[in-house]
Amino acid sequence: MPLDIDRFAHLASPIQRWDPRFKIASLGMLALAIAMIKTVPVAFLALLLALIVMVVSALPMHFIRHGLSFVLFFLIPFFLIMPLTYPGEASFHVLGLPFSWDGLRLATLIFVKAIAIVLTTFVIFGSSRFDISMISLQYLKCPTVVVQMLLFTYRYTFVFLEEMRRMQTSMRARGFVPKTDRNTLKIYGNFVGTLLVRSFERTERVYKAMLSKGYQGEFHTLVTFASDRRDYYKAVVIFALMVAMIWLDWSGQFAPALEAWY
Repeated sequence: MPLDIDRFAHLASPIQRWDPRFKIASLGMLALAIAMIKTVPVAFLALLLALIVMVVSALPMHFIRHGLSFVLFFLIPFFLIMPLTYPGEASFHVLGLPFSWDGLRLATLIFVKAIAIVLTTFVIFGSSRFDISMISLQYLKCPTVVVQMLLFTYRYTFVFLEEMRRMQTSMRARGFVPKTDRNTLKIYGNFVGTLLVRSFERTERVYKAMLSKGYQGEFHTLVTFASDRRDYYKAVVIFALMVAMIWLDWSGQFAPALEAWY
């Protein structure tokens, strides 16, 4: 099942009722602040904050786990590579390879920050319809080209996945059974080529249809937003927590904890 990120945007929660413009601006700044963190303890605090925001958003855990499974596939190898390849003096050797605690610390920092940012991103786009989020980005003066590229990329990813499933079903109906031989590689090569050609043809048809309907590179909508004091309060809370987190990271308050962690 594809990961349609706004599948549970209808669930009622304080995050879902937050004005999308304030939500994207506030949580987007929080994600940026998390990316700037340089100490492991503060990174864990950021992860805790992201988890709290996720719980408040009422997004189902199975939905979050499904999305994180793709991220973990790319993050876990950091724990295998960085401790063994980090430059500098090795702490000890594992199977003849130099092991560095600095490399392990850096891998942990990257892993925790990435998970926190992904959780924050899920909350941003999972608690509102994706098209509403794109309209909010436009209200926040995000370049129109970027907004439309995001919207079309998200929309037609599912279209091309459905096209790929139809082609696979057609191949199985004709008796295709994948094997480890040259003929299977040839068939898969033709499959990829046909998919690319069909994708290009569909792109041409969609673009011509948009031009025939008056498309001139602008994103028009009838959606309007209304904010109240609660939207401001939520933004202030997130901003205050973000500032406190950055201050803890830059002030070196966790230096003793880091020395103990080594």
